[in-house]
Amino acid sequence: MTDKSICFQPIGIIHTPFKSLSDMPIQPSGASMTRGQLIMDPQYSAGLTDLDGFSHIYLIYHFHKVQNYNLTVTPFLDKQPRGLFATRAPKRPNPIGLSIVQLISIENNVLNLLNVDILDGTPVLDIKPYVPAFDHQEDVRVGWLRDKDNEVKTKRSDERFV
Repeated sequence: MTDKSICFQPIGIIHTPFKSLSDMPIQPSGASMTRGQLIMDPQYSAGLTDLDGFSHIYLIYHFHKVQNYNLTVTPFLDKQPRGLFATRAPKRPNPIGLSIVQLISIENNVLNLLNVDILDGTPVLDIKPYVPAFDHQEDVRVGWLRDKDNEVKTKRSDERFV
């Protein structure tokens, strides 16, 4: 593989009640009713036009506290080691996170959000609207997570990915 650098600049910073990686929800479904704010860099404010018509958005962000990774990890919802790419573990070769959150309102360059599972101070790289007709899939397989649906709502992070 050739060495090609990719450089991203944050478009904003997320602010949440989660000041520490420990005891955070591990997915947005476990962060029910948790509020957060995305403070956008003012130079991107014009890009927010029409976003308020969407109830949910994808936030794509940088896991800025990640310093290394392993290709085999024991995920939060399992006791068995799994291949990194079969998990949503935050320690990755390219530490990029993805969350679907509810958009409550937009005030100038501030997005008020609900169901936020992101560490306070996390740099946001992009926003995309969630569109069920584009994003909802039928006949989905979820591999080793098949019996873990209810667990994700109550499971909290620990020190394993610090």
